[in-house]
Amino acid sequence: MFLIVSSLCNSLPSTTPETAKASTASVTKLSSGLVVVTEDAASTSTVTMTFPKAGSGSEELGEQGAALINRCLAFNSGSGLSTIMIHRSIEDEGAIPFSSVSRDSATLGYTVEPDNAVGLVPLLATDCTFEKWDVRDAKNLASYLVAEANKSAQEVLTEQIYAAAYGGQSPMGRPLYSSDAGAYEIASFRSRGYGLNGAILAATGVSDHASFCSTVDELLSESPVGTADPASSAAYIGGEARVAAPIGYAHVALAFSSTVSIPMRNVLKHCFSVAGKDAGVAGFATKGLVGVYAGAPSDGVGALDSAMTGALTAKMTSDIVNKAKTLAKAEAVFGMDCGSKGLAATLTASVMEGGSPSNAGALAAEYDSITEKDVNSAVSAILKTNPSLAAVGDIAVLPYQGTFASRF
Repeated sequence: MFLIVSSLCNSLPSTTPETAKASTASVTKLSSGLVVVTEDAASTSTVTMTFPKAGSGSEELGEQGAALINRCLAFNSGSGLSTIMIHRSIEDEGAIPFSSVSRDSATLGYTVEPDNAVGLVPLLATDCTFEKWDVRDAKNLASYLVAEANKSAQEVLTEQIYAAAYGGQSPMGRPLYSSDAGAYEIASFRSRGYGLNGAILAATGVSDHASFCSTVDELLSESPVGTADPASSAAYIGGEARVAAPIGYAHVALAFSSTVSIPMRNVLKHCFSVAGKDAGVAGFATKGLVGVYAGAPSDGVGALDSAMTGALTAKMTSDIVNKAKTLAKAEAVFGMDCGSKGLAATLTASVMEGGSPSNAGALAAEYDSITEKDVNSAVSAILKTNPSLAAVGDIAVLPYQGTFASRF
């Protein structure tokens, strides 16, 4: 009897939970130029490969749509594997794949149990074979995404604010949502943008960073390396882009050039939101841009310009700054704690813009170190740049960009 009871007790799981530990991030640059960043506390693993040269802002003349179509080619035939085999391999490991593209980069990734995290890494960097049926399906999917984006006033407004900020004929200012690229342009863009050199591999739930890097280096030994050329940089000019449409509503965005850090950019966004809350104005921030958004029914469009100007020129008091810092810090910390996918994205963004990853404690300290003086200096600096105005909808009575520019 004693032996049976003893055996049963030994087979039961421990009733004492492990002590929670803070996440620790590590970063290594491999000989191929690939940057690997991992953290060790997540209970599930999300592994992402981000290519900074594969966003639409890196498209050359005649390649418009190549970034979106290549995103639609994610996990398709390559490196001697068929599309069916690639998806079967992902399914067999119990992984959930995903992909995305923006003006700044393209990302492929998957979420899986930590024990299976490293085995699928080669599928993030296959040498695409551009089978004609895969290209056909990718172009059809891209066309569908373009049609859906054009139905959304917010998506159209986003396209317009980039056109206003960087010029409608520049790579960064041209539409992200396009499916015009041909087979040659699609392949040419991929050969430049999807190499390991300069890419960032982020993985959560990795307990042994050194071992993970060693395995990744071996698994990716035959993947396309690409060139050492840096991602293209966009020149901010400021201007205007308007799309008039009888939709009974107006959507307006006003942006300024900004080269501040991610924490400062997020604090500025929330400062403008706090300052403009009563007038229905919200701040926004993205890489290179900080600004405000407002919308109103047709009969209220005339009040939008003064509301937006008021939020931007409001005195950033200690009360506003403290509220904004609290909101920005909470948003950033929650972003690291909202699941392994969000954590991987945060790690990648930290490496792309700062060169090193942050844990929750270090991230919070960055926000705490921002002072009222820092915020007011940053606001003063961005308001000296030429504003970019984007407007969509019933905008006949909305002032033009020159009127807004004269107010700062």
